[in-house]
Amino acid sequence: MDFKEEWNWLNSYQMEAVTDENDACIVNANVGSGKTTVLIAKILYLHYEKKIPLEKMVVLTFTNKAAGEIIERLKKKEPGLTEEQVQFFGTFHSVAMRMLKNTLLQAKAENGEIAHTVENSSMAPEEWTSEFEIIDPDEEQELALCLIAEYSLKVKYKNRLKKRLEQEYPNYKAGKVTSRYKDELFRLYPLLQKEKKKENKMSFSDLLEEGTRLLKMGKNSRPEWIIVDEVQDSDRSQLEFLEALKGPETKIFAVGDPNQVIYSFRGTTQNMFFLLKNRFQAKELSLPVNYRSNASILETANRFLQFGGKIQGSNECGEKIQIRNHYDPFQEAMYLADKIWTLHQEGKEYRDIAVFYRLQKQAEILEKMFAEQNIPYEVSVKKSWKDIPVLNWLMYVLRFVTHPDDIQAGMQVLMDKRFGDKCTKKKAEDIIKNHKTEKSDIYKNMMLFYTEKEVLSGEDIFDSLGLKEALHPTSADYQQDAKQVLDFLNQICTYSREKKLNMSDGIREFLNGVALGTIESPEDTQESAEKEEAGGRVKLMTLHASKGLEFDTVFIIGVNPGLLPIRCSSFDQEEEERRLFFVGITRARNHLELSYYTNPGEPGVLGSYSNYLKMIPEELLEWKEIRSDEEKRTNLKELTRRAKEEIRKAEAQKAENVQEPKTESEKTENVQEQKAIHPKYGTGIVTSEDDMMVEVEFPNYGKKQFIKAFQEVEMIR
Repeated sequence: MDFKEEWNWLNSYQMEAVTDENDACIVNANVGSGKTTVLIAKILYLHYEKKIPLEKMVVLTFTNKAAGEIIERLKKKEPGLTEEQVQFFGTFHSVAMRMLKNTLLQAKAENGEIAHTVENSSMAPEEWTSEFEIIDPDEEQELALCLIAEYSLKVKYKNRLKKRLEQEYPNYKAGKVTSRYKDELFRLYPLLQKEKKKENKMSFSDLLEEGTRLLKMGKNSRPEWIIVDEVQDSDRSQLEFLEALKGPETKIFAVGDPNQVIYSFRGTTQNMFFLLKNRFQAKELSLPVNYRSNASILETANRFLQFGGKIQGSNECGEKIQIRNHYDPFQEAMYLADKIWTLHQEGKEYRDIAVFYRLQKQAEILEKMFAEQNIPYEVSVKKSWKDIPVLNWLMYVLRFVTHPDDIQAGMQVLMDKRFGDKCTKKKAEDIIKNHKTEKSDIYKNMMLFYTEKEVLSGEDIFDSLGLKEALHPTSADYQQDAKQVLDFLNQICTYSREKKLNMSDGIREFLNGVALGTIESPEDTQESAEKEEAGGRVKLMTLHASKGLEFDTVFIIGVNPGLLPIRCSSFDQEEEERRLFFVGITRARNHLELSYYTNPGEPGVLGSYSNYLKMIPEELLEWKEIRSDEEKRTNLKELTRRAKEEIRKAEAQKAENVQEPKTESEKTENVQEQKAIHPKYGTGIVTSEDDMMVEVEFPNYGKKQFIKAFQEVEMIR
């Protein structure tokens, strides 16, 4: 194949990056500048022009989806591409896992057991083996809580233990004596590490730490090229992994955008891009030309640019940025439903429209309104198999059948409140530790299944484990639960046959893939189905979730001080909020609308527009009036109708309940009460009133004051 045909589509900046062969090169890729195109072209250039085998490359991405897209585009160029050729194309964690597996399997084959070649190495025979299981942060937290109870450790803020384990670990590794809260968390870390090795379990941080350690021990051959995508999102442990992976002759090519550092809560810092550049003495190139957004959107984006030169555009000016003021989120939801319906009637597909917000709870009112107005939508919240209760339980079953010493998994199976035996903790512990198979059918079936090596069908596994009884066939959700379980089991069987693995290894590897996200999740399945759906759905998502996506039309809501930007306690946080807004506006190709509330209805959020709107040149903006008087009256009537309907439903519900007869004083009091309806706060009691103002006390909201002229509430008797 002539891969150079694609070079006709590259600009001079992209071409320079593709053909650069410096020992280290880092590319500052502006938003929408064809970063993925350059990465693919770089890999093809190295493979076909420089004859570098794909096996000699390590391609590291921030998400599994990004790695999948790169591999799929490579397959279009080379249909015969094998899994072995791209086994080191993936996220940092998935690549570290494959390297660990290969090293441990090789040591086992050479020595009959895990080689203990370095004194005090974590790879001792009694510790991790090639059959290790990967546990996510939730499972690590469960293990930690068990150890806290077992050793009577005094650890504060256990409700935030998962976050504390992650955030304070670097301080523990650095040799600090006490934790931030002066408790016994630092005593917990070595106990937790010992227990994980005993149970042959690895956390995400273990994968990188042990992978880095093995590389430093010289246990893996070094690649000829390392290619890194979204390098600005790397954290320090990933940077250490990169340093250990890079051999004396290894070349590194990294692409990223320091203006899109928005994940500080994951350990990323804004200087990671420049830290990597200095660490590897890398040559810096740039991709300044944006091919996504029109000139008006790019000119707006340039006002929020923090690093690098001005973004250059390739598209025409386009329409101005629309600015709208809504009274409150309820009114805005009504407007958006009507606006999006109109856009669709004019020929725009729903999938080309997105609504972004700062906080996930802002989606609630949009969901209700869109559902009522029959606007197809999808809330983009990261979902995994564990979010499906029956599959979360099933994965504990499968963990136990491949590793019966995993007491924690076995107890989770027996103690579940919906499935299995619904045992108490004491009873579950007694059954497992004393092997009382006669006390539990599901436990007996799991122990019998442990010896199974042959790959079965999903139906055979379902029957062998007695899952029909465990799922309780008389329950209302049985049919749906059973289908989800069978589909999941069939996926495992297919996976095991394709990988030529026996049943136990197939289950173990599949579950590790689920933990790392390399196995297609329910979210991916839904996305695939949505692509086939005529017109698609409107996407509702946080600004953080929007990164890496693009839409023809974007609405960013709630651009109010205290919401966007959210209240910050440091300069670094303020800068990250600004970058987050930059990411949001650069998702739009042709149409961008920003809106704010007069009455946000949230504590700490001001009823005015954010300074971000003041940073945009006036000639780029088109300010829309809040509403005409006629629209206000129409909307208020609609809001009142909805409020009355809610009151009617509530009163009907109350009437069904038997209540004690009211006293005469209560009846008199009720007759004298003056009530008022508000679209957000519901029905309340008027506590004071004059010619200009009315004060109403609402259940759960307290007293609120309103200007009568604004007609925000309707008085009722």
